[in-house]
Amino acid sequence: MSGTKKESHWIPLADLMTVLMVIFLFMSISYMALMEKRQKEQNQIFKDYEESKVALYNELNEAFKKDFAKWNLKLDNDLSIKFTNPQVLFDEGKSDVTPTFQNILREFLPKYLRVVLQDKYKDKIAEIRIEGHTNTKPINKTSDPYIDNMELSQNRARNVLGFLRQQDCFINLETNKKDRLQYWLTANGLSYGRTVDKDFKIAFGSNQPIDNNKSRRVEFRIVTTSEAIINEALKNIEKK
Repeated sequence: MSGTKKESHWIPLADLMTVLMVIFLFMSISYMALMEKRQKEQNQIFKDYEESKVALYNELNEAFKKDFAKWNLKLDNDLSIKFTNPQVLFDEGKSDVTPTFQNILREFLPKYLRVVLQDKYKDKIAEIRIEGHTNTKPINKTSDPYIDNMELSQNRARNVLGFLRQQDCFINLETNKKDRLQYWLTANGLSYGRTVDKDFKIAFGSNQPIDNNKSRRVEFRIVTTSEAIINEALKNIEKK
């Protein structure tokens, strides 16, 4: 009789274990499906970001293909367009935009804005940086040549931005596009912190000699919304 009681006790327990194992199996399958879905979503975010960068690069390249040699422009994979002929940009040690550079900008800016202000890029661009870069030559304004050149490069970038705002291609924009552009545009002086070598590579990273002539330049650099994309990816990782 005791044997019968023992048997009736273990049969329900075995059934319970089976039920728990089935529940656990379904939970594992559901979890794996959820993780796979999140991974696909994350991969799609990065794919969209990369496709946007490629599209922007291709459109800028197409827009200025006849101007690169004429204006000494250089388009890099980081979506920066460099004006690389210092003789036409500013007089030595000065920040006023030369008449020659003004004429170039009058042609350059409408083409540039037509590309970046397309609606398909309004959520893809975080900032458009107008950067001023100097060489390492001291200005001898103060005892700190880096700060002196910082002021010079900042003034140059600001003056280019000011010139942009005076052009019809900016003044005649629709209000929403003008607001978007004002949100994006910044003027940044970088002194000689990012001098380049003879191949226009950042000298600090290339370990090649600084080319002071090529280091004097102005850049229009597009910063994409990669930070938002990375934050979204991190949120997905945290959910895991």
